[in-house]
Amino acid sequence: MFTDSVMAWAALGAVLMLAELILPGGIVVLLGAACILVAGALGLGLVTGLAQSLTLWFIASIVLLLAFRQLTQKWVGGDAHVGNTDEELDIFNQLALVKEVIGPGEKPGRVEFHGVEWPALGDGSEIPVGASVRVICRENIALVVEPVQGE
Repeated sequence: MFTDSVMAWAALGAVLMLAELILPGGIVVLLGAACILVAGALGLGLVTGLAQSLTLWFIASIVLLLAFRQLTQKWVGGDAHVGNTDEELDIFNQLALVKEVIGPGEKPGRVEFHGVEWPALGDGSEIPVGASVRVICRENIALVVEPVQGE
């Protein structure tokens, strides 16, 4: 009844369930529960062999994850931080320093923004080297900038 494979699946299940203490999130405990289910099925003789055991584990894992994921998320918690996914908002209204003359017209120049040089497009006027500019948006790989008033 308690063969090596039953003990191996049960031990793996226990290790995975204990690993939930280190890796919270509610997934690892469900994978461990699927291992315990496979150990029980092997002990009862419902499945035999490695292929059937792995198949049962895979199916049981999917079913447990689909059925109980929301419950374990509420119970365990986990990381719920949602960061800004719009990169355009991160650069909007930030200051940069002109490194190569921008303009006149549509002539591109270069600015230093957050320690990195970027191609830059202006508002049509000539913006000299050393001037402070405000980032309006990004157009492909170039930053669109305007001179800071009062410079």
